[in-house]
Amino acid sequence: MAAILVALALFILFSSSANALSLNYYDKTCPRLESNITSAVKNAMTNDKTVPAALLRMHFHDCFIRGCDASVLLASKGNQKAERDGPPNISLHVFYVIDNAKKAVEALCPGVVSCADILALAARDVIALSGGPTWQVPKGRKDGRISRAIDTRQLTSSTFNISQLQQSFSQRGLSLEDLVALSGGHTLGFAHCASFQNRIHNFNASLDIDPSLQPSFAASLRSICPAHNKMKNAGTTLDSTSTTFDNAYYKLLLQGKSIFSSD
Repeated sequence: MAAILVALALFILFSSSANALSLNYYDKTCPRLESNITSAVKNAMTNDKTVPAALLRMHFHDCFIRGCDASVLLASKGNQKAERDGPPNISLHVFYVIDNAKKAVEALCPGVVSCADILALAARDVIALSGGPTWQVPKGRKDGRISRAIDTRQLTSSTFNISQLQQSFSQRGLSLEDLVALSGGHTLGFAHCASFQNRIHNFNASLDIDPSLQPSFAASLRSICPAHNKMKNAGTTLDSTSTTFDNAYYKLLLQGKSIFSSD
């Protein structure tokens, strides 16, 4: 049920930015669209276990700024830095998966399918292929032409408290229930030390460790990420089944084993 709720929240978020989406938008112009995207995603996942979490995060970061318009895919031009080069997006990767899916689709239906729809479908596919539910994706999104790095300041941070999270989500028409469900996307993926260092070292003036963390779990995080960590790739998975879309994330939250302050 938790996995289904996350999927429904993703559906709401990823569908809310367009005025007239349709399930059969490409039925006549590109009928084999979805199978080709699924194939590209499946091939990428076979060779790279980070693809599901990375694509899901990419799509969320795209939708949260200007709606689901694929503006996160646009490259910077000279001094005009695009979203993908904004500080929160520096760690985004696997753009090649969307590139490969786009090439496959263009070979079938040149100039017909938007990158925004490809990204939305790919995000759905990585959830389904990771053991989560699937759903029908309304299509007809238009690709954005504006992409500014400065706008990435609108993205939520792993250090946000509940008030900051609620304000950010409500500005996009999303409820507290949507917030909780969408946070379940953290069932997939990996966190670098810098994103949760604030919880395990110098938490506040009187405490070194966030008291909401289960003590032995906090100790394990400190062993992975010491105070003066110099290992660039050090970190931990977001839950105990980080390549499977399930509800382990929520179970661990109740045990005091969350990674981010925002969790």
